[in-house]
Amino acid sequence: MSSNYQGKRVARTRRTFLLFVVVAAVLALTAAFLVYQKFWRHGPVTSDQPPGSGAIQSGSASAPLPPQQPDVPKLPETPPYDFSQPVPEGEPVDNSYFDDAAFVGDSRTDGFMLYSGIGTGDNLSANGVSVFKLADRKSLVIDGEKYTALEALSLKEYGKVYIALGVNELGYNNDKGYYNKFCAAIDEIRRVQPNAVIYIQGLIPVNEEQYLASTGHDYLTNDHLRVYNQLMQQVAEEKQVAYVNVYEAFADETGSLPEEDSRDGVHLHKESCQRWLEYLKTHTVDFDTLYPDGPPAVETPDAEPAGPDTSIADGSGQG
Repeated sequence: MSSNYQGKRVARTRRTFLLFVVVAAVLALTAAFLVYQKFWRHGPVTSDQPPGSGAIQSGSASAPLPPQQPDVPKLPETPPYDFSQPVPEGEPVDNSYFDDAAFVGDSRTDGFMLYSGIGTGDNLSANGVSVFKLADRKSLVIDGEKYTALEALSLKEYGKVYIALGVNELGYNNDKGYYNKFCAAIDEIRRVQPNAVIYIQGLIPVNEEQYLASTGHDYLTNDHLRVYNQLMQQVAEEKQVAYVNVYEAFADETGSLPEEDSRDGVHLHKESCQRWLEYLKTHTVDFDTLYPDGPPAVETPDAEPAGPDTSIADGSGQG
């Protein structure tokens, strides 16, 4: 074998060795870089930092974590309507609010419908009507047919039913009977108008001196009238309907109806009827506020005691 061949072989061996050294060095540097990236640049994984937490590591096969969703604050729940309190004052509505309203009451309500300027709504009032006679006194004539107030309510669907009763009952000495009859009346109204907002209107005070001078009777007293207003507010709470405290719009500092509001101590002048309307327009509540979970159940009332059968009952009646 010639010396020239041996020299070439030695040279190839050296090149192979150098290539091996270079490859080994590259692999060693790569391994060192990966160790640095994992353990020194981002810190070692500990028991307090589970794999996958923290910054995403370069070259890692782990999938990136989804972005953390911010906590969305919960909106406060709307408190249920407090039926023990009168409807609060709010922004006034216009008269069209009463387009789908029925007004059940006595001669005071009849005067309201005639003189307040409301110009809409159905007048289901009649002279001498009381809560004791609401279901059996056919005092309304519609299209030539006679109806009780409750029967008339069943003829069409209403969005609101306003009730103003109590003046003709003030001569009764039967507060429990009045309360029971009023509860039964609300049950009947709800039965025929399950989707209506039912408003019980508190009694407007009377002027006892004017009434005594015009009739010679003294049984209408504001003391008893205020008892009835308290009873009606309790009815509203028990039956979960709206109570409108119209009393406060008219009572003077003594709790009486001012003399300038009435000719006989009971029935109101035109301007006073207009003030009544303005009060109703600023004291409204919608059905969904009262009943966010849907219409209340229609109760079947128990048998209630009949009201006293006296001449005052039919009002020799004032309203």
